[in-house]
Amino acid sequence: MNFQNQVAQLHTLFDEIVANRRYMHMHPELSFEEDNTAIFIADTLKAYGIPFRERVGKKGIVASIDGALPGKTIAFRADFDALPINDEKDVPYKSTVPGVMHACGHDGHTAALLAFAKIVQQNKEQLKGSIRLIFQPAEEKPPGGAKFMIEDGALDGVDYVFGAHLASDLPLGKLSTAAGPIMASVDAFTIKLFGKGGHGAYPHTTKDSIIAATQLIQNFQQIVSRRVNPTEAAVVTVGSLHAGNAFNVIADTATLEGTVRTLNQNVRDQIEKEIFAILEGLKVSNYVDYEIDYLKGYPVLINTEEESVVVEQLIKEHFTAEAFDMKTPVLGAEDFAYYLQHVPGNFIHVGSANEQTTTQFPHHHPKFDFDERALLNIATIFLKIVDYYGKVE
Repeated sequence: MNFQNQVAQLHTLFDEIVANRRYMHMHPELSFEEDNTAIFIADTLKAYGIPFRERVGKKGIVASIDGALPGKTIAFRADFDALPINDEKDVPYKSTVPGVMHACGHDGHTAALLAFAKIVQQNKEQLKGSIRLIFQPAEEKPPGGAKFMIEDGALDGVDYVFGAHLASDLPLGKLSTAAGPIMASVDAFTIKLFGKGGHGAYPHTTKDSIIAATQLIQNFQQIVSRRVNPTEAAVVTVGSLHAGNAFNVIADTATLEGTVRTLNQNVRDQIEKEIFAILEGLKVSNYVDYEIDYLKGYPVLINTEEESVVVEQLIKEHFTAEAFDMKTPVLGAEDFAYYLQHVPGNFIHVGSANEQTTTQFPHHHPKFDFDERALLNIATIFLKIVDYYGKVE
C-alpha cells in the first residue's frame, strides 16, 4: 500500500472525522448502554462498504477488510462508551445528555478508527492480509467490554493487535509507548463493617464501626509502605467511607470502597491477601464483623517487546525522532490489556493538548476536550503499522 498517498487521502477526511467525533460527543452513552452509538458506527461502516458483525460481546462491532494479497491479520481497537459526568464545556458540540459526556476521548478514538477504515477500504486492492476493526463498548466499567468481545471471537485469527488513546498530558504531535507493563491492573473492593451502635456518651457499651474503619484505612496504607517491595509500584486507595447519621450516636455499621492498582501480578495477589488478613485481625481486635466484595478488574497492560520496538521505529520514521515519547508506566487502567493477553501488540498514547487551556484538562474532567488534529495522528500511525507489516514477509 502507498502510505504517503493514504496519509494525503486521510487529511482530506478531516472535516468528516471532526463531524463524526462531534456527533458522538453530543450523543454520549454510558457503558453497556451504547445502543445508538453502535447504530451510528454500523451505519457509517455500511456507507463505506465495509462488512461487519454486530452485537459482538453484547454491544460491540467487528468489521473486516480483506486485502487482495495474502498476509497477516492485524486488529485495531477503538472504545466508544462515555462517563457519568456532566459536560461543562461551552462549545457547540456539548453533550446533549444531562449527566453523561465523553470525558476520556473515546468519541475521538472511534472517529479516528472509522477514518482509518475508510482509507484502508479505498485501497484494499493494495492490502496484504486482512484488517480487523474492533469497536468496543464499556471500557470504563469493569468487567469491561474487551473480555466479552474476545469471548465472542473478536480476536479469532488475529496475528497482532494495536490500540491508541488520546493523552491530554502530552502535546499535540507527541506519541508515547514502551514495551512491558505500562498501565496497571485495577481491582475494587467494598467492605461493610458491623459493630454495635449506641449513645455517644457511653462508648464502652458499643463496638464502634467508625473507629474500626479508620484503623482499617490506616492499616491498608501500611500494605504498600511496609509489605510490598519498595521497587514495585502499587496503590491501595480508600475513596469512600460512609457511617453514622447523628453527632451523638455511635454507628453500628460503616461502609468503605476502594481500589488496588499494581504493575505486577504477584504484587496484585499479595495485596489481596494482605487486605483479607488485616480484616481478620480487625475482627478480633475491634470486636466487629465484616463482609467484603472484592472485584478483580482489568489485568496489567503489557505491551509486547517486538511490536513495541516496531511502533517506536515507525513513530520516529514518520513523525520525527522528537515526536516519540518513552512511556512511563502509570497506575491508570485499560481493558485493552485483555487483548494483549491473547495476541502480541502495542498500545499507544497520542498527544492531544495544544496551547489552549481547553485541551489541557485531565481525563474524566467535566471540561475535558482535545485538539482534534490528534485524530489524524492516531489514524496515521495505524496506517503506518499496516504499511510496515505489509512489507514484512
